[in-house]
Amino acid sequence: MAGAGRTRADGKSSGGRRVLVIGADGRLGQSVVEALRAQGRARFVASADGADASGSPAIARLIAETDPDTVVHLGLEPRPSRAGGRAAMKERNVIGTMQLLAAASKAPGLKRLVVKSSGAVYGCAPRDPALFAEDTPPHQPPTSGYGKDVAEAEGYVRGFARRRPDVAVSVLRFAPFAGPGVASPLLDYLTLPVVPTVLGYDPRLQFVHIDDAVQALVLAAVGAHPGTYNVAGDGAMPLSQITRRLGRPTFPVVSFGAGFFGSLIRRAGIVDFTPDQVALVRYGRVLDTARAKAHLGWEPGYSSADALRAHAEAVGLTAIVPGWTKGY
Repeated sequence: MAGAGRTRADGKSSGGRRVLVIGADGRLGQSVVEALRAQGRARFVASADGADASGSPAIARLIAETDPDTVVHLGLEPRPSRAGGRAAMKERNVIGTMQLLAAASKAPGLKRLVVKSSGAVYGCAPRDPALFAEDTPPHQPPTSGYGKDVAEAEGYVRGFARRRPDVAVSVLRFAPFAGPGVASPLLDYLTLPVVPTVLGYDPRLQFVHIDDAVQALVLAAVGAHPGTYNVAGDGAMPLSQITRRLGRPTFPVVSFGAGFFGSLIRRAGIVDFTPDQVALVRYGRVLDTARAKAHLGWEPGYSSADALRAHAEAVGLTAIVPGWTKGY
C-alpha cells in the first residue's frame, strides 16, 4: 500500500509496544512518528498516510499485519483542497474514521486508541462561553465543514469506546496549530497583506504550537489516559492585537453574511476558508486546558502568543508593533 510501512524503533523484530500511526504524511504525523522512535517507547512504529488508510480493505489489512496495541488516528483532514474537494474530505474524515474503527474493533491486542480532533467541534456562536471545557455543550453545533466532520467522527469514536471498554480511548481537541512548517487557512488569513475583519467584532483566538501538539499526542500514545482533552497554548489574543503584532493592516467589512465574507477572503487566494473558519474569525473560541494538564500530564512549552510568534518568525514576518513577550 502506497504511503504505508513498518519501521522498527529499536531494531528488534518482536515484543514490546506496537504503535500504528494513521495520517503520518503531514507535518504533525511525521513529527509524532519521529518522537515515538526517539523516545524508544515502542518496539516498532508503523505508519500510513491518511488517504491510503481510509479504504476499508486497506486499513483492515494494515491492522491485521501490524497487530498494534496502540493506534494513533491523525487522518482527519481540515482542508478540502488537500482531500480533493468537500465530498472527498467528508468521505475521508467520517467514513474513513468509521472504517478504521471497524477494523480496530477486531484487533484483539489493541489497548490504546488516540484520535486527533479539533476545537471546531464546539462551533462558534455569539453567546458562546468565555472558555469551552470538554463537557461544555456547543451553543450552536457546527452544521458544515470540518467542524461537522469531527463531530460525526467523535460520535463513532464514542461508539467504539462503548463496544471496546478494554481499550483506553483518548480524544484530543486541538486549537489551531502554529509554528514552523505549519500551513492552515487561518494562518494564511492572518498573514494576508491586508486582513479583512467583520466590523464590530474582535474575536479572541488561541493557538497551539506544533511541538506541543506532538507532545500531547505522544503522552496519550504511551500512557493510558482515556477521555477527551482540550489542547491549546495558554492565553488568548483578540484579533486586533494579533494583526498589530503581525504587522498586518486590517480592513473592516460590514457583514452581509458568512457567504459574502468568506467569498471576499477566497478572492484573496485562500481557497479553503470555509464557513466554520468565517465563524471563528467573527466570534472566536477559547479552550479550557485544565483537564489535559491535570490528567494527561501535559504542559505547553509555548503560549498562544509564543506559538504565533514562532510562525511569524518562520515565514519571515516582522511585526511593526513590538511586544512579543514570553508567556504573554
